[in-house]
Amino acid sequence: MRQFLRFSRAAFVGVIAFSVVALHAQTPAPATPAQTPGTAPAAIPKLTLTSGRSMVLSLDFDVEKVAINNPAIVDGTMLGDREMLLDGKAAGTTSLIVFGPGGQRVQYDVVVDPGVSALQRQLQMLFPGEDIQASETPDAVILTGHASTNTVMLRAGEIAEAIAPKARVLNMLLLPGGNISQQVMLQVRIAEVNRRALTELGSSVFTGGTGVKNVVARGTTEQFPAPGFDNLKTTRDENGLVSAEGELTFTDFLNLFIFSNKYNVGTLIRALQTTGNFQSLAEPNLIAYNGQEASFLAGGELPIPITQGNTGAVSVQYKEFGIKLTFRPTIAGDVIRLKVSPEVSQLDFANGVSIGGVRIPALTTRRATTDVELRDGQSFAIGGLMNNTTQDQHQKVPILGDIPLLGKLFQSKNETKDRTELLVLVTPHLVRPMNPDEVPPLPVLPGKFLPPCDKPPCGPATPPKKSGGH
Repeated sequence: MRQFLRFSRAAFVGVIAFSVVALHAQTPAPATPAQTPGTAPAAIPKLTLTSGRSMVLSLDFDVEKVAINNPAIVDGTMLGDREMLLDGKAAGTTSLIVFGPGGQRVQYDVVVDPGVSALQRQLQMLFPGEDIQASETPDAVILTGHASTNTVMLRAGEIAEAIAPKARVLNMLLLPGGNISQQVMLQVRIAEVNRRALTELGSSVFTGGTGVKNVVARGTTEQFPAPGFDNLKTTRDENGLVSAEGELTFTDFLNLFIFSNKYNVGTLIRALQTTGNFQSLAEPNLIAYNGQEASFLAGGELPIPITQGNTGAVSVQYKEFGIKLTFRPTIAGDVIRLKVSPEVSQLDFANGVSIGGVRIPALTTRRATTDVELRDGQSFAIGGLMNNTTQDQHQKVPILGDIPLLGKLFQSKNETKDRTELLVLVTPHLVRPMNPDEVPPLPVLPGKFLPPCDKPPCGPATPPKKSGGH
């Protein structure tokens, strides 16, 4: 019985000791003791919050004053003498110092995590199982991780642009087996063909000239140059008849000129057919970094004077014209997505305007903007950029131009047909810089530039050797 009691006492003592240890372990750790003057500084404790969440901070002394380094990151509200409510407002780190009576104070480092953003939640919902992380800053959105396909990578970037339209999206998602090249060389061939046909037909009939009397006449539609009369005089003879004398002047004899000295009658005929072909070709090669824009211009800049309304000062603004190309590549593994904007413009003096006595031509412009997706070395063509212009102008003299057969002498016409066709052929390539040992040699001539010279004066003059003998 004693042994049993002795064992029971030992067991009871052990149970009491175990209970004391467990009770001590479950007791919450007190807040960091306040730092008093003259003591060594202790390690600064850290409080962790999530943006948009709150926590209650309990202290061991009455709070008299609170100092927060950056209120834009965290905000504090007193709930009592020894409790404070901390609200996480934005991601970042700031300092919190609480002052108490008798010079007591305690300092905390408050870290506010951004938490799960709306973009991150949207990406997790739309692409379950994908390793995509979205980091947001006030000016940019960074996508990191891995994407299983090109479509997932591109769609994630488009969603980020839609949710944060004012921020710059950096799509750094990696693809399995993707190409490490981040530069795209674009081979562009721009061909323009212009066909023009012109038909002109008209006539001018006249009579008179030096020494011609009684009749001075001219018939024309004024569409083409006609002869004129200078120094025209009329005289009256002794019988009372009136006669006219003058000189004919010609600014253009047109194509056919016929004049009869016997009858003092002549005609100018304009009969012309003109055809012409114009072809221009540009082959620029451009290199752009992934996501960056590159442009090409083969043409010039047109100066346009602009008058200020208040001061009357004249400034000059330049407008580009010619063959222009702008493109921006997006590399998604072995697929290249291109946003291409070709443009062809030329000066049009016929539709220009005059400002301050200066003739400023208009610009005839053809442009296209398209998005394409293709692989390295594949090509696409932008065709169908055609411009057909037909202009007909007919003139005739009333009544006389309606006479059958003879009325053709009092009619004129001008027909112009202009057809322009533009073709753009684009081929992208993924490229990388060459190492020094990869640079190919420059082309050289197959032979020496100058033949060797063995004779004077360019070669050494050495005396011939004498043959031995007696």
